[in-house]
Amino acid sequence: MTEAPLLQPSPYDSAAFGIPAWELLAYSPAALAAADAHAGLQTIKVDPLADKALLERHRFHYCDTLLATRATRERLRAVPARAGIAIARIDARHADSAAALAICHGAFAHGRFQRDFMLERAGADRRYDNWLGQLLAAGDVWGLYAEDQLAGFIGHAGACLALHAVAPAFRGRGLARHWWHLAASALFEAGHAEVTSSISAANVAVLNLYASLGFAFDHPQDVYHRIVPERTPAP
Repeated sequence: MTEAPLLQPSPYDSAAFGIPAWELLAYSPAALAAADAHAGLQTIKVDPLADKALLERHRFHYCDTLLATRATRERLRAVPARAGIAIARIDARHADSAAALAICHGAFAHGRFQRDFMLERAGADRRYDNWLGQLLAAGDVWGLYAEDQLAGFIGHAGACLALHAVAPAFRGRGLARHWWHLAASALFEAGHAEVTSSISAANVAVLNLYASLGFAFDHPQDVYHRIVPERTPAP
């Protein structure tokens, strides 16, 4: 019987930071020992109640806690229609794709890459810029519109609201509930039984947004990183 892999490459992280990148698929002495032989940026996600001593010994550092969130059509709370608020599909060839990328750049202060003191901010921002570019290329992005202009975006992977941001001028105005309700409703209309997302526990504004729409939270994961340097060959 073939054994399950203990780690896998993270090509999107590698492209953003210009170094090899890996994700550990198990939290065990064997997985950490295997990872010791792979230079580059490494990520592991563990249960918040797990004993972290093994991570400490292998010099991983804490970056974030992620919460899964989900809603069915029945759980989704009604949001009254609001004039001038709409979502529309955009892709890499759309006239608003450049504006969406501009909104994305630097918008993710709560991201685990931005919060990692070992990583340069430029690479962290590039990680999300690249991600949005991939979603645009796949046609999996809604532009968020208000006052006849692009005000933000929601990118999705299947029924998961995977990447989203609102331009600073449109934050704090009670508009996001309308956009997110439209996006979730569109996924339900497309036949999905459940809409999901994953949110940093530090991003209180977005947590409150999902809670206001009736989403439930579960499956917390603590995210740890480390950078393993290249080994210098012995002379």
